[in-house]
Amino acid sequence: MTDYLSKGAPREGELEKINRYALSPLNEEEVYTFGVVLCDNEIDRDFERFSAEALKALAPMFEGRTGIFDHSGSAKDQSARIFECSYCEDAFRRTSAGENYACIKARAYMPKTEKNRNLIEEIESGIRKETSVGCSVNEKICSVCGEDIRRCSHIKGRFYDGKLCHAVLASPADAYEWSFVAVPAQKASGVTKSFDFSEKGEGGSFGELLSLASQGEKYRASLMRDCVVKCCELFPDIESAFFRELLARADADAIQRLNKSLRARGEGGISRPQFERKSGAQSDANNQFRI
Repeated sequence: MTDYLSKGAPREGELEKINRYALSPLNEEEVYTFGVVLCDNEIDRDFERFSAEALKALAPMFEGRTGIFDHSGSAKDQSARIFECSYCEDAFRRTSAGENYACIKARAYMPKTEKNRNLIEEIESGIRKETSVGCSVNEKICSVCGEDIRRCSHIKGRFYDGKLCHAVLASPADAYEWSFVAVPAQKASGVTKSFDFSEKGEGGSFGELLSLASQGEKYRASLMRDCVVKCCELFPDIESAFFRELLARADADAIQRLNKSLRARGEGGISRPQFERKSGAQSDANNQFRI
C-alpha cells in the first residue's frame, strides 16, 4: 500500500513512475518526493464539497498535473508534478454531511535543484503545507433542493430547516493544476494538513459555531414563514412562492421589520399617510388634498 504522506527519496517502484514524465531518466539522488491531499468531500470554506463520485472521476485526471503557487498559471511558478494519484475512503470517519469521508491523495516529485532547495526545506519544516486544486465541474447541485444552485433560490452558507445549504460539485470536466496556497478553501487539503472539528477558536469550536448558526437560521426561517403567510393574506392573488423567493435573500432583521409592519396592518394599527389641506380649497373633491 502506498505511503502517500511520506517525504524524501522515492520509495520502491516510484522512480519508474516519475521517469514517465522526465525527458532524461532521473535517479533517486536527483528527486524529492512528498504526498499531498488534494481535495475531499467535506464542506469547505466556500460552502462547497465534492461528491464521492466526482472525486473518483477526478483522481486519474490529476495524474501528471503540475504544482504551482497560488493558481498563478505562470510557467515560472511550476515547482512539482504528480506521478501517482488515488481515491481513498474512510468508512470509520463521517463528514458533516453524514457521508463516509473520502479524498484524493497524490504523490508528487520535484528535482533537487538549487532553485528548489528552499521549497524542499519549507515542506520539510511544515511551512509549505496547504494546497488547493484547479478544476472544472459540469454540475453544482444545491444540497437543499437538488437543483442547480446557480438557478435556485437557496443561498450557500444559510440553514434551511436546520440543514446547511452548500453546493455539491459533480460531473468533473477537467483537472488543471494544484497549488501551494496560504489559505486553502478545503481545510484538510495539503501536504500533511488535517482539521479537527473539535478544535477551539476564539468563538468556540467549529461544531459550536455551526450550532449557533443553525439556531439563528431556524429563527429566521420561522420569521420568514410568518411573513409569507401575512403577505398571502394581504395579497391573495399572488402565489406564496413569489414571497418566499423575495424574502430568501433578506436577513433576519429585515424580515423581522417587515413582519412587524404586516402584523400592525393586520391588527388595524397601521399608520395612515398624512395629507395636507390645500389653501383656498376648491370644490372639486379630487383636487382638495395633496400628499
